[in-house]
Amino acid sequence: MATEKSAITENLERIQERAARAAGRAGRNVEDVTIVAVSKTFPFEAIRAAYDAGLRHFGENRVQEWESKQARVADLDATWHLIGHLQSNKARRAAGLFNRVDSVDSLALAQKLDAAVAEGGAAKGKRLRVLIEVRLGDESTKSGVAESDLAMLAERVAGLANLELLGLMTIPPFLDDPEGVRPYFSKLREIREDLVRRIGRALPVLSMGMSHDFEVAIEEGATEIRVGTGIFGERKSVDRQE
Repeated sequence: MATEKSAITENLERIQERAARAAGRAGRNVEDVTIVAVSKTFPFEAIRAAYDAGLRHFGENRVQEWESKQARVADLDATWHLIGHLQSNKARRAAGLFNRVDSVDSLALAQKLDAAVAEGGAAKGKRLRVLIEVRLGDESTKSGVAESDLAMLAERVAGLANLELLGLMTIPPFLDDPEGVRPYFSKLREIREDLVRRIGRALPVLSMGMSHDFEVAIEEGATEIRVGTGIFGERKSVDRQE
Protein backbone atom coordinates (compact mmCIF):
# COMPACT_ATOMS: atom_id res chain seq x y z
CA MET A 1 0.00 0.00 0.00
CA ALA A 2 2.89 2.37 0.77
CA THR A 3 4.20 1.92 -2.76
CA GLU A 4 0.74 2.58 -4.22
CA LYS A 5 0.34 5.71 -2.09
CA SER A 6 3.72 7.00 -3.22
CA ALA A 7 2.86 6.36 -6.87
CA ILE A 8 -0.45 8.23 -6.56
CA THR A 9 1.31 11.20 -4.97
CA GLU A 10 3.94 11.29 -7.72
CA ASN A 11 1.30 10.92 -10.45
CA LEU A 12 -0.74 13.75 -8.99
CA GLU A 13 2.30 16.03 -8.86
CA ARG A 14 2.89 15.40 -12.57
CA ILE A 15 -0.75 16.11 -13.40
CA GLN A 16 -0.62 19.33 -11.38
CA GLU A 17 2.55 20.45 -13.16
CA ARG A 18 1.03 19.79 -16.58
CA ALA A 19 -2.17 21.56 -15.57
CA ALA A 20 -0.19 24.59 -14.38
CA ARG A 21 1.70 24.81 -17.66
CA ALA A 22 -1.53 24.55 -19.66
CA ALA A 23 -3.18 27.24 -17.55
CA GLY A 24 -0.13 29.45 -18.00
CA ARG A 25 -0.31 29.10 -21.78
CA ALA A 26 -3.92 30.27 -21.64
CA GLY A 27 -3.21 33.12 -19.24
CA ARG A 28 -5.27 31.46 -16.54
CA ASN A 29 -4.69 30.63 -12.87
CA VAL A 30 -4.35 26.91 -12.30
CA GLU A 31 -6.15 27.43 -8.97
CA ASP A 32 -9.30 27.97 -11.05
CA VAL A 33 -9.13 24.38 -12.34
CA THR A 34 -10.41 21.56 -10.12
CA ILE A 35 -9.07 18.05 -10.56
CA VAL A 36 -11.79 15.42 -10.16
CA ALA A 37 -10.05 12.12 -9.43
CA VAL A 38 -12.00 9.40 -11.23
CA SER A 39 -11.87 6.51 -8.79
CA LYS A 40 -14.20 4.09 -10.57
CA THR A 41 -12.94 0.48 -10.41
CA PHE A 42 -10.28 1.44 -7.86
CA PRO A 43 -10.60 0.36 -4.20
CA PHE A 44 -11.34 2.67 -1.31
CA GLU A 45 -7.68 2.50 -0.25
CA ALA A 46 -6.74 4.30 -3.46
CA ILE A 47 -9.28 7.02 -2.70
CA ARG A 48 -7.77 7.48 0.75
CA ALA A 49 -4.27 7.68 -0.72
CA ALA A 50 -5.41 10.32 -3.22
CA TYR A 51 -7.12 12.25 -0.43
CA ASP A 52 -3.93 12.19 1.62
CA ALA A 53 -2.11 13.53 -1.46
CA GLY A 54 -4.43 16.55 -1.44
CA LEU A 55 -7.35 15.69 -3.72
CA ARG A 56 -10.83 16.63 -2.55
CA HIS A 57 -13.06 15.81 -5.54
CA PHE A 58 -13.75 12.24 -6.66
CA GLY A 59 -15.82 10.85 -9.53
CA GLU A 60 -17.61 7.52 -9.75
CA ASN A 61 -19.53 6.05 -12.66
CA ARG A 62 -21.99 3.68 -11.09
CA VAL A 63 -24.33 3.95 -8.12
CA GLN A 64 -23.88 0.33 -7.09
CA GLU A 65 -20.09 0.47 -7.13
CA TRP A 66 -20.05 3.63 -5.06
CA GLU A 67 -22.45 2.08 -2.55
CA SER A 68 -19.87 -0.67 -1.95
CA LYS A 69 -17.12 1.87 -1.13
CA GLN A 70 -18.90 4.83 0.40
CA ALA A 71 -18.95 3.63 4.00
CA ARG A 72 -15.19 3.11 3.96
CA VAL A 73 -14.48 6.75 3.06
CA ALA A 74 -17.48 8.47 4.65
CA ASP A 75 -15.22 10.25 7.15
CA LEU A 76 -13.36 12.14 4.39
CA ASP A 77 -14.31 15.77 3.78
CA ALA A 78 -14.61 15.37 0.01
CA THR A 79 -17.05 16.12 -2.79
CA TRP A 80 -18.40 12.99 -4.46
CA HIS A 81 -19.38 13.31 -8.13
CA LEU A 82 -21.49 10.92 -10.18
CA ILE A 83 -20.03 11.26 -13.67
CA GLY A 84 -21.51 8.23 -15.41
CA HIS A 85 -24.86 7.88 -17.11
CA LEU A 86 -27.64 7.70 -14.53
CA GLN A 87 -30.82 5.73 -15.11
CA SER A 88 -33.94 7.41 -13.80
CA ASN A 89 -34.81 4.44 -11.60
CA LYS A 90 -31.58 5.01 -9.65
CA ALA A 91 -32.08 8.74 -9.17
CA ARG A 92 -33.26 8.42 -5.56
CA ARG A 93 -30.20 6.37 -4.56
CA ALA A 94 -27.88 8.75 -6.40
CA ALA A 95 -29.34 11.81 -4.70
CA GLY A 96 -28.57 10.30 -1.32
CA LEU A 97 -25.06 9.15 -2.18
CA PHE A 98 -23.50 11.96 -4.19
CA ASN A 99 -22.89 15.67 -3.68
CA ARG A 100 -22.93 16.27 -7.44
CA VAL A 101 -24.54 14.61 -10.44
CA ASP A 102 -22.51 15.71 -13.46
CA SER A 103 -24.38 13.76 -16.12
CA VAL A 104 -27.97 15.04 -16.24
CA ASP A 105 -29.15 14.53 -19.82
CA SER A 106 -32.95 14.70 -19.71
CA LEU A 107 -35.77 16.55 -17.99
CA ALA A 108 -37.21 13.27 -16.72
CA LEU A 109 -33.96 12.50 -14.88
CA ALA A 110 -33.72 16.02 -13.49
CA GLN A 111 -37.28 15.82 -12.20
CA LYS A 112 -36.57 12.47 -10.55
CA LEU A 113 -33.54 13.92 -8.80
CA ASP A 114 -35.51 16.99 -7.75
CA ALA A 115 -38.26 14.83 -6.27
CA ALA A 116 -35.73 12.63 -4.48
CA VAL A 117 -34.14 15.64 -2.80
CA ALA A 118 -37.56 17.03 -1.87
CA GLU A 119 -38.39 13.75 -0.17
CA GLY A 120 -35.22 13.79 1.91
CA GLY A 121 -32.94 11.93 -0.47
CA ALA A 122 -30.07 14.40 0.02
CA ALA A 123 -28.56 16.34 2.89
CA LYS A 124 -31.29 18.25 4.73
CA GLY A 125 -31.77 21.77 3.49
CA LYS A 126 -29.31 21.43 0.62
CA ARG A 127 -29.97 21.49 -3.08
CA LEU A 128 -28.29 18.86 -5.22
CA ARG A 129 -25.70 20.37 -7.52
CA VAL A 130 -25.84 19.19 -11.12
CA LEU A 131 -24.25 19.60 -14.53
CA ILE A 132 -25.94 18.97 -17.86
CA GLU A 133 -24.05 16.57 -20.09
CA VAL A 134 -23.93 17.79 -23.69
CA ARG A 135 -23.38 15.44 -26.63
CA LEU A 136 -21.27 17.24 -29.23
CA GLY A 137 -19.96 14.34 -31.31
CA ASP A 138 -21.81 12.11 -33.74
CA GLU A 139 -21.54 9.02 -31.55
CA SER A 140 -25.14 7.85 -31.31
CA THR A 141 -24.36 5.49 -28.44
CA LYS A 142 -23.06 8.28 -26.20
CA SER A 143 -25.32 9.85 -23.59
CA GLY A 144 -25.90 13.58 -23.31
CA VAL A 145 -28.42 16.10 -24.56
CA ALA A 146 -28.15 17.34 -28.13
CA GLU A 147 -27.06 20.93 -28.56
CA SER A 148 -30.41 21.78 -30.16
CA ASP A 149 -32.28 20.67 -27.02
CA LEU A 150 -29.89 22.13 -24.45
CA ALA A 151 -31.41 25.57 -23.90
CA MET A 152 -34.87 24.21 -23.20
CA LEU A 153 -33.50 21.59 -20.81
CA ALA A 154 -31.29 24.12 -19.01
CA GLU A 155 -34.20 26.50 -18.50
CA ARG A 156 -36.31 23.73 -17.01
CA VAL A 157 -33.55 22.36 -14.79
CA ALA A 158 -32.71 25.86 -13.54
CA GLY A 159 -36.31 26.17 -12.45
CA LEU A 160 -36.32 23.06 -10.25
CA ALA A 161 -36.34 24.10 -6.61
CA ASN A 162 -34.13 21.33 -5.27
CA LEU A 163 -31.42 21.32 -7.91
CA GLU A 164 -28.62 23.83 -8.44
CA LEU A 165 -27.47 23.95 -12.05
CA LEU A 166 -23.75 24.75 -12.08
CA GLY A 167 -22.77 24.26 -15.70
CA LEU A 168 -22.01 21.80 -18.48
CA MET A 169 -20.06 18.62 -19.07
CA THR A 170 -19.00 16.86 -22.26
CA ILE A 171 -17.07 13.78 -23.37
CA PRO A 172 -15.60 14.27 -26.85
CA PRO A 173 -14.75 11.42 -29.21
CA PHE A 174 -11.45 9.74 -28.37
CA LEU A 175 -8.70 10.77 -30.78
CA ASP A 176 -5.04 9.82 -30.63
CA ASP A 177 -4.02 13.45 -31.09
CA PRO A 178 -5.49 15.59 -28.28
CA GLU A 179 -5.42 18.59 -30.60
CA GLY A 180 -8.18 16.90 -32.57
CA VAL A 181 -10.64 17.40 -29.72
CA ARG A 182 -9.89 21.10 -29.24
CA PRO A 183 -12.90 22.14 -31.37
CA TYR A 184 -15.23 20.21 -29.04
CA PHE A 185 -13.90 21.98 -25.96
CA SER A 186 -14.02 25.35 -27.68
CA LYS A 187 -17.58 24.62 -28.76
CA LEU A 188 -18.74 23.79 -25.24
CA ARG A 189 -17.27 27.05 -23.96
CA GLU A 190 -19.13 28.98 -26.65
CA ILE A 191 -22.36 27.10 -25.92
CA ARG A 192 -22.02 27.95 -22.24
CA GLU A 193 -21.55 31.64 -23.02
CA ASP A 194 -24.65 31.69 -25.22
CA LEU A 195 -26.64 29.76 -22.64
CA VAL A 196 -25.72 32.17 -19.85
CA ARG A 197 -27.11 35.04 -21.92
CA ARG A 198 -30.25 33.10 -22.77
CA ILE A 199 -31.23 31.89 -19.29
CA GLY A 200 -29.81 34.89 -17.43
CA ARG A 201 -27.80 33.07 -14.80
CA ALA A 202 -24.17 32.16 -14.21
CA LEU A 203 -22.97 28.70 -15.19
CA PRO A 204 -19.46 28.67 -13.73
CA VAL A 205 -18.52 25.03 -14.30
CA LEU A 206 -17.17 23.53 -17.52
CA SER A 207 -16.26 19.89 -16.89
CA MET A 208 -14.21 18.72 -19.85
CA GLY A 209 -10.89 17.04 -20.39
CA MET A 210 -9.63 13.66 -19.23
CA SER A 211 -6.27 11.97 -18.65
CA HIS A 212 -5.55 11.98 -22.37
CA ASP A 213 -6.51 15.55 -23.28
CA PHE A 214 -6.95 17.69 -20.18
CA GLU A 215 -4.23 20.16 -21.13
CA VAL A 216 -6.10 21.17 -24.29
CA ALA A 217 -9.31 21.39 -22.24
CA ILE A 218 -7.69 23.76 -19.76
CA GLU A 219 -6.44 25.92 -22.60
CA GLU A 220 -10.03 26.11 -23.86
CA GLY A 221 -11.55 27.07 -20.52
CA ALA A 222 -12.19 23.92 -18.49
CA THR A 223 -12.84 24.62 -14.82
CA GLU A 224 -12.92 20.91 -13.94
CA ILE A 225 -10.93 18.06 -15.45
CA ARG A 226 -11.64 14.38 -14.83
CA VAL A 227 -8.45 12.38 -14.35
CA GLY A 228 -8.40 8.69 -13.45
CA THR A 229 -5.61 6.67 -15.02
CA GLY A 230 -3.27 9.66 -14.86
CA ILE A 231 -3.56 9.53 -11.06
CA PHE A 232 -4.41 5.95 -10.14
CA GLY A 233 -2.73 4.08 -13.01
CA GLU A 234 -4.22 1.81 -15.64
CA ARG A 235 -7.49 0.10 -14.85
CA LYS A 236 -8.55 -3.32 -16.08
CA SER A 237 -11.65 -2.14 -17.89
CA VAL A 238 -11.97 0.98 -20.01
CA ASP A 239 -15.07 3.15 -19.74
CA ARG A 240 -14.60 6.62 -21.13
CA GLN A 241 -15.91 9.02 -18.54
CA GLU A 242 -12.37 10.21 -17.74
